[in-house]
Order: sequence, then C-alpha cells, then structure tokens
Amino acid sequence: MTTQQQLQHLYWRAGFGARPADVAAGLAPRKALRQLFRDSEKFDPLYTEQMRYTETAALTPPPTPDLALDPQAMTMKPGGLTAGQRKQQNQQIRDAFYRMNTGWLDRMATSPAQLREKMTFFWHGHFACRVRRPDAALQLNNTLRKGALGKFGDLLLAVSREPAMLQFLNNQQNRKQRPNENFAREVMELFTIGRGHYSEQDVKEAARAFTGWGYNAGNQFTFRDKQHDADAKTFMGRTGNFGGEEVLRIILEQPQTAEFLTTKIYRFFVNDTPDPTHIQPLAQAFYRSQYDISDLLERLFSADWFYAAANVGTRIKSPIELLAGIKRTLGLELENQQPLIVFQKALGQTLFEPPNVAGWPGGRNWIDSSSLIFRLQLPQVLLKNAEFSIALKEDENDIAPSVSKADRTFRQQVKARVKLAPITQLLAKTAPATQAAQLSQLLLQAPIRPENLALIQQAADAAPAESRLRTMVTSLLSLPEYQLM
Repeated sequence: MTTQQQLQHLYWRAGFGARPADVAAGLAPRKALRQLFRDSEKFDPLYTEQMRYTETAALTPPPTPDLALDPQAMTMKPGGLTAGQRKQQNQQIRDAFYRMNTGWLDRMATSPAQLREKMTFFWHGHFACRVRRPDAALQLNNTLRKGALGKFGDLLLAVSREPAMLQFLNNQQNRKQRPNENFAREVMELFTIGRGHYSEQDVKEAARAFTGWGYNAGNQFTFRDKQHDADAKTFMGRTGNFGGEEVLRIILEQPQTAEFLTTKIYRFFVNDTPDPTHIQPLAQAFYRSQYDISDLLERLFSADWFYAAANVGTRIKSPIELLAGIKRTLGLELENQQPLIVFQKALGQTLFEPPNVAGWPGGRNWIDSSSLIFRLQLPQVLLKNAEFSIALKEDENDIAPSVSKADRTFRQQVKARVKLAPITQLLAKTAPATQAAQLSQLLLQAPIRPENLALIQQAADAAPAESRLRTMVTSLLSLPEYQLM
C-alpha cells in the first residue's frame, strides 16, 4: 500500500475524507495522525451563525403571544394549542432541527477538527437519543463533542445527566416507590457493558439508584432528593446505599465494559467483523488508561493492521459519511440546504433522528435496492444539477408523521457548486490518457475494476474539454466502489 493510500484511509476513517490538498501535502500517516489530534484539541460548541437562529429565535418567545418555542411551549399538551398553532409549532421545531442538521453536516465537511467531529458522530450513534426539543438535542450534542476525546467515565456521567437522555429514556418518571427501569437498562445494555453481563436484578437495583435524577424547565439536570430511594441496594455483587454515580463507577470497574466499548469502536473505525487478537490488547490498554478515548484511538490508528488490505475500502459509508465526504472532497455547496435533509431521509440516516435507542444498525443495512440506486444517482444530481424526484417513506417518529405522499414527495432541480480547481491542480502533471486512473486513486478507496476504468476514460475523451474533469469525477462517484471506504 502506498503512502497516499494509507493517508487517504486514515482521513476517511478518522475524519470525513481526504481533500486534494491533503493528498498533495503528502504527509506520512503517523505525522498526519499527530496533526489530526492537534487540530481536534479545542472544543468548539455547535453554535455558528447558522445555529444562532436555532437558539435565539426559534427557542424563545416571538413578539406575539400565540406561540412560543420556549420550554413551556415545547411541553404544552396538545389541547393547549389550536390546530393552526400546533402546525406552526411543529414547523418551527422541524426548521430548528434542520438548521442544526445542515450546520453540523457542514462542519463535518469543513472543520479542521476532523477527529473530534468523527468521534462526536460515533457517540451520536452510540448514545442515540431522539427528542422533540431542539435546544435539548443541541445541548446533548455539545456534551458529546466536548467529551468526545476525553475519559469515557466523564462522558458517560455527563450524558447520563443530560435532560434529553433522561427524557428519552423516561428517567424523569423514575422515582421512589415507582421505579422506571428503562434508563438503567439501556445504560448497561447499549452504553457500557452489553447484554449478558448483568442480571435483571441488577437492572432493578440500578433503577432504584437512578431515582430522583431529572431536569427542570430550564433544561438543567436536577437531583430530586425526595424522589430518590435512599435504601441499600445490591448491584453486581456489591451492597450499599448507591446513587447513580456509584452504579456508573461499578460498571466502569468491570473489564467487560472496556471490551464492549472497544469492540464497538473497532467496528466503526476498522472493520464490521472484530478481530479478537486486535480487540483484547486494545481493551486491556483502554481499561488501564481509565478509559482514555484519545489513547485508545491513537493505538488503533497507529497499529500496522489498521492499514491491512482487509480493512481498507471494505466498510460501507453511512449516508452521513457519504454526503460529508462529497462535500469535503469537492467543496460542495448547495444554494438551498433542504435537499441535504431529503438525501438523508431517503438514504436512511438523518442527524438528530436515530430510529431508536440502539441507533443506526450500519454495515450492510445501509444498502438495499432502492437506497443503492439513489446512492449511484446522487453524483449526477449534485455535479450536473439534474432534477430528481423521490417520495420519502412515512416516519412514525417524525414531528408530523401523518403527511400525505404528495407532501412527502420532493421534486426539483438541485443547484450545487463544486470546486474542481484543486483537482485540476493535482492532475496538472498527469497525461490525459492516465488522468482517470490517477483520479480514481484519489476518489476511491476500493480498487477500480479495469473495465470501469476504461469506460470512464472513454467518456472523458468524448466529453467537451470544459466538462471533461466534471465527467470523470461524476462517473467515478457513481461507481459502487465509491460507496466503500
């Protein structure tokens, strides 16, 4: 494997793809990895000019008293609003989520903090949460990105205290005499130690420990002492007057927790099929480091096996990785951001809208007959401003799920701009007859089949000079190989 191939592999797995400038720089992979960590040291909340309306306009009372997207309005019972007000509220909430969505997607594509963005994206699926309040969802996202590369114990405690998560998993209803087990169960099954490593009695005792954990109208964590079960509990073989913090600490003391998390991170960054010979030493080091996420990632990305052929160009890009990758590599910009939401919904992954608490299944689940066709057509839509029409599926979890097919059908021309000058510069010294092959090495992580390369070269040769490069890029992005990273 060449240095360029290793570099691109690192940029795709630890970020959202390589830009022509990244390839031209020609850094050694280890030096590039150090740079990725340096660029991701700083925590910047997801609060840009694009986000400002989300927090100030959409989430505070407007001048008229008819509707306010403040916490009280967001939790208002349906009977408190007229049909028109409810429709207006739903539209405001949806618009806020869409601005957060496209703002984050843009940051994935443009931020130098690629590793922090990629880990935030990983935790977004790991700590999957879907709530109606945009401010709560944004606050959780910022908690994830702040702790994305720190100690997992700190991140786990912070997430467990997030109002969005407490509401999503019903812990607001978890109180003494009437414990609700949902939050405690998912913390163990999905977030930390994994199914089969705790008992049903452990779930019941943990639920008692988390009684009283809730949040107030200001979207802040509160401990409601009068609703907390202060009696002794026996959890994972230990007995004491445990609160939620002690339960999380006991879970982290189990080596299986380190193995569960390491395996999930390995699946995300390396291969859908874990290799126990890789997992075990990583998990042991992760445990010894007191769950230092950065240390784990550095060991993973520095391992020789990370660059083995079995781990390169073998993972199917998630819809977000696909879209962010195109935006990053080509500098893609859309006049109207709405199609980016449509693309995500059509492909099966919408930021801030996981299907359930288990998150997105990933792997081969990303590809079915309809989604593959749309994936292969997407480059034509984006690079040649083609018109497309698609009817989105009904989503029972949507803010307004009962929408007619006509209202769920998106039909328009997508006006997009791409920056091909950096690619032109990269190919400046390459003969026209070999440009398609050179370009395939930049855009594809999986080897291109000779017959496909020949067809792309023929199409480029037949195209007018001014559209030759765009034809090659569009053709390469339309190949099944581009779906892999």
